[in-house]
Amino acid sequence: MNASNPSLQNTPSSSVALTRILAVGSLLGLILLGLAWELVLAPVRPGGSLLALKVVPLCFPLIGLLKNRMYTHRWVTLLVWLYFTEGVVRAYSDRPPGNYLAMIEIALCLLLFASSAMHIRWRFRDLKRNALEAAADAKPAA
Repeated sequence: MNASNPSLQNTPSSSVALTRILAVGSLLGLILLGLAWELVLAPVRPGGSLLALKVVPLCFPLIGLLKNRMYTHRWVTLLVWLYFTEGVVRAYSDRPPGNYLAMIEIALCLLLFASSAMHIRWRFRDLKRNALEAAADAKPAA
């Protein structure tokens, strides 16, 4: 890291910070929805079911997103499609209120995918801009 050069420091733009907040929020929403859905709101079996364990894989990217790791944003865009597929299937096949919860899951998945994809794109844009500025500052005066 170039701690001595302030222009190379990672100071995220407001759009990058917003997409990170949206990604973390939608991931937390998916975790809470999955637990509430399978334990309280509309469990497959009365008293809850082991389907609540489906949220365990969502806990792993939460750590990476909170630490602002680019690689986590990349692979969470792939993982989220499993939950999207579950939401589509259950929105079509479940009875209320399960199908309404599935629609919320679909919306949260789309929000997570879009915010992570835009986070990656805008963060690379900012990195490129910072590198160009640093290169321009490093040029010797002619």
